[in-house]
Amino acid sequence: MRRWTRLLPVLALAACAQAPVAPPPSLFSDQLFRAPSQTIRAQDVFAMSPAMQAFLDHDMAPHLLAKGRQQGLFEALYSKDLLKLEYDSEITRNASEAFDARTGNCLSLVIMTAAFAKAANLPVRYQIVHVDDTWSRKGDIYFSVGHVDLTLGRMLAVGNIRTHESDEMMIDFLPPKDLRGAHLKTIDEHTIIAMYMNNRAVEEFTEGRLDDAYWWAREAVQQDPKFMSSYNTLGVIYKLHGNYPNAERAFRYVLEREPGNTRVMANLAPMLETMGQAAAYVGLGDYEQARKHLTIAIDTSTTRKERDIYGAKLEWIASRQPVVKQKSATLDN
Repeated sequence: MRRWTRLLPVLALAACAQAPVAPPPSLFSDQLFRAPSQTIRAQDVFAMSPAMQAFLDHDMAPHLLAKGRQQGLFEALYSKDLLKLEYDSEITRNASEAFDARTGNCLSLVIMTAAFAKAANLPVRYQIVHVDDTWSRKGDIYFSVGHVDLTLGRMLAVGNIRTHESDEMMIDFLPPKDLRGAHLKTIDEHTIIAMYMNNRAVEEFTEGRLDDAYWWAREAVQQDPKFMSSYNTLGVIYKLHGNYPNAERAFRYVLEREPGNTRVMANLAPMLETMGQAAAYVGLGDYEQARKHLTIAIDTSTTRKERDIYGAKLEWIASRQPVVKQKSATLDN
């Protein structure tokens, strides 16, 4: 497992949390899916199991006392002579599952570390790390793999007042060279929960369990309606389930808020063509790309029938585009 720490002087700014805007009910179609095979609850993500509490009270306590709560917690969790955690990118686990398995991906390890930190009265801050996209593939499904880390603060008690110290420890599972120039954005805990549930949804549908996947994705959307990846996952689940109109609504919901989201476009475009709409990029409003790809399709076609089909679509786009341009110009005035 790769593990790195950095001690940084940090000025922490407090902000008032805003209540997330609820997603429209029209995005959910519960009646299409069977009940989940397990209970899905946000409070289970960071829950401390009895075994974790015992580890904190007995095994971890000497480290916290000798090294301080920040460094002591890190060494107790990630030193080779105590918990002996290993990095595993395949499965996303909650705090107790990661502790029991002694393994987890970066999100699982962040969740488990945060659970122990909160139990030890250490303030926690979560960051999403914007680094170059990492892609993985399983069958015909491509995954964009993100990265998160966390920062541990320290609490001082002055009389009856508890305050934060300025020194903080960042715990990250990427080597420092991979973090050079990376942009870090602080995120709320409900976003971490949404990420966890979104990961679980993806892991379920890649194993063919679409019913369970739906409920995980649905709850991810509920936990953080502003986390757009969950809507994309929900759309993919609908698509795999054969509910194309539902999938289209989910994809378009994202594009209304993030018009440049290429991952969602890549999911929506071929589905529109499957649904029989004249051309996928026309459905996205991108006539130039529609012409480009249809021209490529014509040039690479191996049969006359295919060339005639794509040619007819190209002619249809040419007949429609001037009308659209004229309407847009009028609206702009």
